[in-house]
Amino acid sequence: QVQLVESGGGLVQPGGSLRLSCAASGIIFSSHAMGWYRQVPGKQRELVADITSGIITNYADSVKGRFTISRDNAKNTVYLQMNSLKPEETAVYYCNAVWGWASYWGQGNQVTVSS
Repeated sequence: QVQLVESGGGLVQPGGSLRLSCAASGIIFSSHAMGWYRQVPGKQRELVADITSGIITNYADSVKGRFTISRDNAKNTVYLQMNSLKPEETAVYYCNAVWGWASYWGQGNQVTVSS
């Protein structure tokens, strides 16, 4: 059974930082591309960042220079370090794992950026 368990969300002030974690089980983690997406009510889920099994990273233009995605294959965990957060980045953040046609999602983790 595949499980992706996100943690690290919460409330942060504008300009602050958070680090999200996603612990995976039930998959060969090192073989999967991993990604972080976010969604606000009424809008489509959007890609924030992803990282391939070969450690190639990709970022949405809006987060380049502020967010960093990384992975620790020994811990089956992917991280998203988010700096200089903005109120408009308030959303539910989802972890995603992909290998071939298989795609798995975490349950989502709320991030609220507000003073």
